[in-house]
Amino acid sequence: MTEDLTPAEAYAAARARNAEQATALAPFREMYEFGLDPFQIEACQALEAGKGVLVAAPTGSGKTIVGEFAVHLALLQGRKCFYTTPIKALSNQKYADLVKRYGPDKVGLLTGDNSVNGDAPVIVMTTEVLRNMLYAGSQALSGLGYVVMDEVHYLSDRFRGAVWEEVIIHLPESVTLVSLSATVSNAEEFGDWLDTVRGDTEVIVSESRPVPLWQHVLAGRRMYDLFEEETDHGGRGASRREVNPDLLRLARTENTRTYNPRERRRGKMIREADRERERRQRSRIWTPGRPEVIERLDAEGLLPAITFIFSRAGCEAAVQQCLYAGLRLNNDEARQRVREIVEARTAAIPSEDLHVLGYYEWLEGLERGIAAHHAGMLPTFKEVVEELFVRGLVKAVFATETLALGINMPARSVVLEKLVKWNGEQHADITPGEYTQLTGRAGRRGIDVEGHAVVLWQRGLDPGHLAGLAGTRTYPLRSSFKPSYNMAVNLVDQFGRHRSRELLETSFAQFQADRSVVGISRQVQKNEEGLEGYREGMTCHLGDFEEYARLRRDLKDRETELAKQGAAQRRAAAAASLEKLKPGDVIHVPTGKFAGLALVLDPGIPAGRTNGHRGFEQHDGPRPLVLTAERQVKRLASIDFPIPVEAMERMRIPKSFNPRSPQSRRDLASALRTKAGHINPERHRKDRSAAADDREIARLRTELRAHPCHGCDEREDHARWAERYHRLQRDTKQLERRIEGRTNTIARTFDRIVALLTELDYLRGDDVTDNGKRLARLYGELDLLASECLRDRVWEGLTPPELAACVSALVYEARQSDDAVPPKLPTGNAKAALGEMVRIWGKLDALEEEFKISQAEGVGQREPDLGFAWAAYQWASDKGLDEVLREAEMPAGDFVRWCKQVIDVLGQIAAAAPKENSTVSKNARKAVDSLLRGVVAYSSVG
Repeated sequence: MTEDLTPAEAYAAARARNAEQATALAPFREMYEFGLDPFQIEACQALEAGKGVLVAAPTGSGKTIVGEFAVHLALLQGRKCFYTTPIKALSNQKYADLVKRYGPDKVGLLTGDNSVNGDAPVIVMTTEVLRNMLYAGSQALSGLGYVVMDEVHYLSDRFRGAVWEEVIIHLPESVTLVSLSATVSNAEEFGDWLDTVRGDTEVIVSESRPVPLWQHVLAGRRMYDLFEEETDHGGRGASRREVNPDLLRLARTENTRTYNPRERRRGKMIREADRERERRQRSRIWTPGRPEVIERLDAEGLLPAITFIFSRAGCEAAVQQCLYAGLRLNNDEARQRVREIVEARTAAIPSEDLHVLGYYEWLEGLERGIAAHHAGMLPTFKEVVEELFVRGLVKAVFATETLALGINMPARSVVLEKLVKWNGEQHADITPGEYTQLTGRAGRRGIDVEGHAVVLWQRGLDPGHLAGLAGTRTYPLRSSFKPSYNMAVNLVDQFGRHRSRELLETSFAQFQADRSVVGISRQVQKNEEGLEGYREGMTCHLGDFEEYARLRRDLKDRETELAKQGAAQRRAAAAASLEKLKPGDVIHVPTGKFAGLALVLDPGIPAGRTNGHRGFEQHDGPRPLVLTAERQVKRLASIDFPIPVEAMERMRIPKSFNPRSPQSRRDLASALRTKAGHINPERHRKDRSAAADDREIARLRTELRAHPCHGCDEREDHARWAERYHRLQRDTKQLERRIEGRTNTIARTFDRIVALLTELDYLRGDDVTDNGKRLARLYGELDLLASECLRDRVWEGLTPPELAACVSALVYEARQSDDAVPPKLPTGNAKAALGEMVRIWGKLDALEEEFKISQAEGVGQREPDLGFAWAAYQWASDKGLDEVLREAEMPAGDFVRWCKQVIDVLGQIAAAAPKENSTVSKNARKAVDSLLRGVVAYSSVG
């Protein structure tokens, strides 16, 4: 209390208050109804001090406050601020927030398909838009003071992550960077890199959630706490977090109920007791149905809730199940409010399209407070769901994991149906990072006292594994940066090849690779010290012992090589001799468990092999079936014949012989002993050693004897030190090769890309050709293919719908790449042009292989996918939505998203295509107009 302060302390406190009032932070804090958290204050103070900041904090903790302070500073200083987001939905959301705070005159929006007030001092944009502005040297960059990179952990994204690093590297030095990230385990490493490329950067990490999170498992009728807290039941960092023993007992009981065939041997009364116990268990343990889960959450006051289902069809099915179950989460007043909002937001959609889009079923769910949210939905529908959820008019949302990526839709509870999801290649357990991201939605700041994460009981659920997911915070940020063709021509155009190479070596990818080299480098250093000691140990006063040791090694290596050759020749000769065997041959097995006299019943030559073949590997050579003199029938292998084998005699095998009959075996073995038991096998003469006649060995032995060190009394001591020296030197060279493989990896990839572009006349030294300048304006995964199609005039003379069909192949990727059904294509010129595009891709693919540019490493051109060509052609030809979606067999949301991407690339092509003697530029603009209609036009988010 102030009255307890001494006069000096009171004076100091007053000075501190006055100093704070003089900062830009003081009036900014007054703009919010709640007080700022310590990590927010620390980050804002660092920003005001002129430092860049990296803020890593959990979802929903209020990181964006720091970004908004950068906006505040920019407006105070009369400078610009760009606020970048990874997806258009976030851009739209942040634009609306900033307009509400600062007014429409001061805030603009730039996304791939929206441009609002582009000259405003504060512009919200997608990260790609800023990257393109940097390469184009846009005038909008003048006066830029701050750039906020929201969700900067997106740079781990293998498809788009490189864009974040390009922006960070290429931003002017005068720009202060504000990086906002989810909680990552290597924030300090990322901060060190930012410090290197951007200058003084403060790293602020906050692990604490603003709203405590409780973890549960719902099994049958009971909600179990995942952890048994010893102290601090408020959920804020309990002193001990043990897995709930009741849950562990439940898991053990469930796992012991698995069927065991041996149980059939037990008595009838015991089986009856087991069945009765199982019936009792079943009454308590089951996976609750989706309507049952929502009803349970509603009864416990845990709505609104987001249920994550890793399937679009599963999300839609969940809504239908809740509707069929008669669930109603809204009263009449809320239902009316929902209908008003929905009708206002969808007024622009023609009524015939509403039927196609499943509008009325969707509306019924919304009125009851239930909805799905996934990428297959129409963007407008998704926006409405988000708005109603935030308003509390939708209380149960069934969503795919894409909802976890930044959209501001906090809930009181989050439900996970399963801990396994399809990752594009296989069903895999979700990672601790994914679990944290998904459950991070639970708990609304300023509304909920605590958030709840509920995992549904599934057969085989391991509470210990779940506790590991919930308690682990390992979410490392890994760079996915790779140079591209477009990046290469833009860099060379601006900086030349040498400076471009240096810039790429400042990437986070190279920074991480170099750091991984540090430990290896230390080991190399230790090894080199050890080599020095070994060198002293093998020093000989008579001469150069290192040279003498090298002669000994060369001699040993040559002898080993000849021995291997001899062994290989003997194996080949033995295999060849086995191939010549026939049923009825009597042989002598030279070695092994069944060595001795044997009768060949079946030569055992693999299918497709014939006599005289060039020999067999040990594992697939002839495997003769023989009867031994001891009455055993065995299948032998090549290993039993280290030397060639020959038939000593022949016998007739009776047709009645049955190898499974002991009597048959006894009779035939007796006949074998009678026929050939007296024959002694011919001893195999050992061939003369190849080493005896080898000139190289003779030369090395002569040099060895003539060497001064050969007569040294301590020769063998020196030799032991020399052997250690050699082994350590070999290990050191391997480590050095590993270092070389990780050092300059990005620059080496860049060199290969530059070499290919030079071959295709996009670059000439430090000069970018006209072809290269065209490529510099084409951004996308298939940038080089698009440029080659323009150069080869593949698209000349195509109508706008035909051009739209061809360009769709540059952006579209089927969700199931193994679909064997060939896609339907437009006929005529469009089909011919698509065929030519695939031919050009084949040429580029061969070139990439020649220049060692690998798609597996994320560099290079994938094969164009023709799966959207027919849908794009139909839509651009003014066909109805019902017909297009039916033939495309595609959800409306996917259709709109692919159309938006086609429109984006068509715009790039219109700008890059020649304006004279070409129809492509004009028809690309017409194709944009043809596609930008109906559902595509009124969907503001793509």
